[in-house]
Amino acid sequence: MLDEIVRAAAHDGAEHILMGMAHRGRLNVLAHILGKPYDIIFSEFHHSPNKELFPSEGSTGINYGWTGDVKYHLGADRAVREGETVRTRITLANNPSHLEFVNPVVEGFTRAAQEDRSTAGLPKIDTSKAMAVLMHGDAAFPGEGIVAETLNIGKLQGYQNGGTIHIIVNNRIGFTTESEDSRSTHYASDIAKGYEIPIVHVNADDPEACVAAVRLASAYRHQFKKDFVIDLIGYRRHGHNEMDDPETTQPIVYGKVRNHPTVYKVYAERLKNEKVLTAEDVQKMNAEAESVLQRAYDNMKEGNHKKKEPKAFIPLQTDRAAANTTAVSISSLQEINRELLTVPAGFQVYPKLERILQRRKDALNEGEKVDWALAETLAFATILKNGTPIRLSGQDAQRGTFAHRHLVLHDSKTGDLFSPLHQLSDSRASFGVYNSPLSEASVLGFEYGYNVFAPETFVIWEAQYGDFANAGQVIFDQFIAAGRAKWTQRSNLVIMLPHGYEGQGPEHSSGRLERFLQLSAEETWTVANLTTASQYFHLLRRQAALCGQEDARPLVIMTPKSLIRNTRSTSAGTELASGQFKPVLAESLLGQKPSEVKRLVVCSGKVAIDIQTELEAAQDKDWSWLHVLRLEQLYPFPEQELSEHLNSFSSLQEIVWVQEEPKNMGGWSYSEPRLRAIAPKNAGVRYIGRPERSSPASGYADVHSFEQRRIVTEALKSNSNVQAAVPSS
Repeated sequence: MLDEIVRAAAHDGAEHILMGMAHRGRLNVLAHILGKPYDIIFSEFHHSPNKELFPSEGSTGINYGWTGDVKYHLGADRAVREGETVRTRITLANNPSHLEFVNPVVEGFTRAAQEDRSTAGLPKIDTSKAMAVLMHGDAAFPGEGIVAETLNIGKLQGYQNGGTIHIIVNNRIGFTTESEDSRSTHYASDIAKGYEIPIVHVNADDPEACVAAVRLASAYRHQFKKDFVIDLIGYRRHGHNEMDDPETTQPIVYGKVRNHPTVYKVYAERLKNEKVLTAEDVQKMNAEAESVLQRAYDNMKEGNHKKKEPKAFIPLQTDRAAANTTAVSISSLQEINRELLTVPAGFQVYPKLERILQRRKDALNEGEKVDWALAETLAFATILKNGTPIRLSGQDAQRGTFAHRHLVLHDSKTGDLFSPLHQLSDSRASFGVYNSPLSEASVLGFEYGYNVFAPETFVIWEAQYGDFANAGQVIFDQFIAAGRAKWTQRSNLVIMLPHGYEGQGPEHSSGRLERFLQLSAEETWTVANLTTASQYFHLLRRQAALCGQEDARPLVIMTPKSLIRNTRSTSAGTELASGQFKPVLAESLLGQKPSEVKRLVVCSGKVAIDIQTELEAAQDKDWSWLHVLRLEQLYPFPEQELSEHLNSFSSLQEIVWVQEEPKNMGGWSYSEPRLRAIAPKNAGVRYIGRPERSSPASGYADVHSFEQRRIVTEALKSNSNVQAAVPSS
């Protein structure tokens, strides 16, 4: 069936065929569709890695760092050639054992393969250039919610790619249970009915009927640019794995399976009865096939095949802060700002929004300030002028969750749409911003797939609130964080997670910073928690400069909520026109008397602005004993920058980590051992914040305010309490 799909898609002009599947049957697909040699597959079952890669007994084990993945999860690429010309490229996506979660990733691959991002405006899409093929399990198709999420995005503006051919590899037993235990519908495919997707059920014992089903699906997709589902009904001859005995739970079914001839024998008998083949022909074909396998196996055993050792994970080398120039001249920014405030003749911006936008007109003048949203828009504009395409998606991404972005304007009379970033002079790349459906896992997986396939594109996913990332955790854990180590799969994806304690309750406070820090290793990604518009501007431009580079890696930003409009987070235009992103910022309100500092407060994100607010209200006090550092980048941990500050405090007695989150959340557990490692000998390290809790935040505004006030007050207590600090052990 897959072979026929490839033939039909290539005939229709597809340059790419992107496939996704779980682990069952993957080796078969790798061998017969992707052309992976038999001897390489055999070697993976007998493989004994080079012993030099392992640490010797008693060693520290620091000389090895490869991770890799099991053979059932690996993907592959194959070029189908016509002479010297590549006609079609087939890609089977890497996938973990989380079954259907590869679905949106492949859909993202496909959309990226179909788009032309080389000119200004929205990217131009040609759905004939690529096609997605997804293989599903019969229990997983109705059972995994990611399937419905992926089907739902199939016709949406920012995600549609001309239809996917779905094949449910239906063995009628799922994992080890009957269908009545795994779904509430009669057919495994019934969920597709809700999306008006045609469904064909076909007998896997009838190869000709299977080919007919594929030809129908391919023709339908080519004609109507819509999904098509084939329910391939067969059986699983063996158990859930090589050592399972299915007769323990399905004795009647497997009594029948044991006596049922395999599909090749069924079809051979049919061809013999139709006088197409003789018994001798069948025997000869069978012997030839077994001979090919035997030669490959013997070749592997003799060591004549091409050995494949585990890939070492090579740390990234680029010093990002020094490698990229992110400043843009004030004159260029002012010219861009004028263009951004120009709308087509006759276009009527909603009056209230017009007044808001016009406030940006003078923001880059001397004495004025640039807010968070304008810094972002200016960063996007300069990135486009540099020739890097941008794709941004998320719930309410066009206007911004907090009605701050407004990258797509609506004519108040006609409803027509206009994006200022589509009219920039000298823009050399496309800009796509899409409001996503109310889904996280499918959209995040889609954006990851898009970015992996088109790494030269600056791809951003924004959660409506940071904690909504909970619903995309599999994509974070299995793909974004681990994809480079497991599959050497590069991504430069930006994840924006609104974070900050505003008294809005447990589900609208925390982007779960601690989870991303826990996943941080082997330079997985950058994790940042910013406090100023200029920092945001420089970090976006630094990240965009790495698009398509070998050492690209994702960026996780705990973006603000109230700080978006807080004047203390604004920046002068000159801060965008000079400098670069700084992993550590010093509180500017405090006097510079390093030799008198006894307490160093280290904090990150919104709580730093709360501390700044308190300092503003008490500027007449003597704060010579106090210094405050904002940790703008948490991972990679800015040890060098922090150490430079610490070395100047000769009288330091304690380092205090201050955070809004409960003690078992946020950055404390991650930062504590790192702070202790660089703390001066006589300086203790302690915590100020909320106590350990099971829920991220209180649901009561007055309780929140009380706790927030206590945290800030304790952080700025008189230095008389510093003397009791306990030194680091």
